Amino acid sequence: MKNTLLLVFVFIFNTANAQISDFKTVNFTIADNVAKLNKGASLENLPVLAYKLTHKLPTQVEKFRAIYSWVCNNIEGDHYQHAKVSRKHKKFKNDSIGFAKWNNEYKKTAFKTLVNKKKTMCTGYAYLIKELCFFASIDCEIVDGYGRSIVSNIEKLDKPNHSWNAVKLNNKWYLCDATWSSGYTSAENIFINEYNEGYFLVEPILFAKNHYPLNKKWLLNKVLMESNFIASPLVYGETFKHSIIPISPSMMAISIQKEDRITFSFKTLKKSTTDKVSLVQFIGNNEHAFKISDLKIENGITAFKYQFNKKGFYDVHLKINNDIVATYTIEVTKS
Repeated sequence: MKNTLLLVFVFIFNTANAQISDFKTVNFTIADNVAKLNKGASLENLPVLAYKLTHKLPTQVEKFRAIYSWVCNNIEGDHYQHAKVSRKHKKFKNDSIGFAKWNNEYKKTAFKTLVNKKKTMCTGYAYLIKELCFFASIDCEIVDGYGRSIVSNIEKLDKPNHSWNAVKLNNKWYLCDATWSSGYTSAENIFINEYNEGYFLVEPILFAKNHYPLNKKWLLNKVLMESNFIASPLVYGETFKHSIIPISPSMMAISIQKEDRITFSFKTLKKSTTDKVSLVQFIGNNEHAFKISDLKIENGITAFKYQFNKKGFYDVHLKINNDIVATYTIEVTKS
């Protein structure tokens, strides 16, 4: 049985690595430079913009990279639009027809804001990616579903709240999220453009750590259940930046006995020998690092252990260098 599970595990990650390495020989420098040369270009004529971004590039994936890079670096997330739509979702919670009617009208305003101010929310990002791909003869779909973050869909799937894209390149579907690639909204509700390449053509198992589609075919890996999605460790944009897949513990909420040792492990999809791995918790504003043991790195999997000697509740964060990449809540009881 153990050997069977190991084979399944290896198969899953071999599939994953095939996804992430499909274009490892492609240099995206030219595509990224094309996007930079067209910085600030108008959205008034999407066919023209698509032509400018793609006509000099030789491959589909380079064309898509230029489109993706341009959208992520030229479109701002609109917090106020997102908040307004969220309020309407709550208002029309039990009136889907009423919401659809309001939404159809609001789409006109949202489209004008996108074209004139280059501001939008996730549906606008996904729409723009799809339209530019259409004019570049690239198959692309909008995927609606649940985005899991520190403020939404943490312990249950409350409501669909996010949209992203699936793109077909060389007869194979890939996943990406231009919204979360583009940056983030600060505590003061100011959009900060901070391009995160980690959401570009993401390995499906990693992508499914915080994306759950309404149409299950867009999971692509075909191994995730809804219950596993909401039970898994909380991940962040930095998880994608470092391209890691948390392996164990497999659940965010864990209950153990005092003096139990927990093994923490994760799969690294990028080759790196300089990463500093740590396990921390915050007490007030102060960060406390746990003294981990048995740190091992083998075949791309990093693993270490920690023994909890005192009972209580712990919010535990896995860090790579200075970035938190996974969060767990651990209850330690008497032995």
